[in-house]
Amino acid sequence: MDENEYRSAYHSLNEVRCVFEKSILTLHCGCQHHERFNLAEREGIRCTDSDCQQECALFLNTVRRHARFALHLTDIVGNLLPHSKEIQLQKGALLGLAPDLPNHPDTPIDDIHDLIDKAKRMGNDDLAQFPYQTLMPSIVSHPPRPRHRRSKRK
Repeated sequence: MDENEYRSAYHSLNEVRCVFEKSILTLHCGCQHHERFNLAEREGIRCTDSDCQQECALFLNTVRRHARFALHLTDIVGNLLPHSKEIQLQKGALLGLAPDLPNHPDTPIDDIHDLIDKAKRMGNDDLAQFPYQTLMPSIVSHPPRPRHRRSKRK
């Protein structure tokens, strides 16, 4: 299966894409609304609740906008970030919502939407009113995932 066919099949199977898919695929995050699926030996994540997916997308897009300076980026074109920066942004923002958890790459987050719902309540039931600047220290200090080196075969 070539990459174009894969993308086409992926989008037809995954109509409500989970915006925190990368964080969930790291195996350290979960959500009550996520569902895993497999396609061509790859794994994907879809959201089972489109309203929750829209709240998550609003939260994540707003965090991206506020975190440009913290991530040392001048502009984020089309909400696309390199994989490591995206994980740093997602996991750092989520851990910023749960200050009692340590800010490590392998810190488990059981329910992403529950944390976003907590942020919504802090913003008087409006995610636009949440004080996103409080998440920046957590995003900046979130360490990248350690690189795993492949052992060289002799």
